[in-house]
Amino acid sequence: MAYQSLSFQGVESADQVNRITTALMMLDGVESVEVGRHGAEVEGRVRREALIKAVQALKLGIEVS
Repeated sequence: MAYQSLSFQGVESADQVNRITTALMMLDGVESVEVGRHGAEVEGRVRREALIKAVQALKLGIEVS
C-alpha cells in the first residue's frame, strides 16, 4: 500500500483537524489517515494532488504542501 505525507501550516484547532480527517477519508482509494496540527499521513492509492485539493476545498485558510 502507498503512503503519502502532507504538511500543514495554520491548523490551530481540533475542529480543523477533524474536518481535514473527514475530507481525506471520503476520498476514493484512501485506506487510513492520521492527521495532526502539522500534517497528515495517508495510506492508500490516491493521487497527492487529490489529497491537497480536498484540504484546500475546506477553505480553512491553511497552507498545504
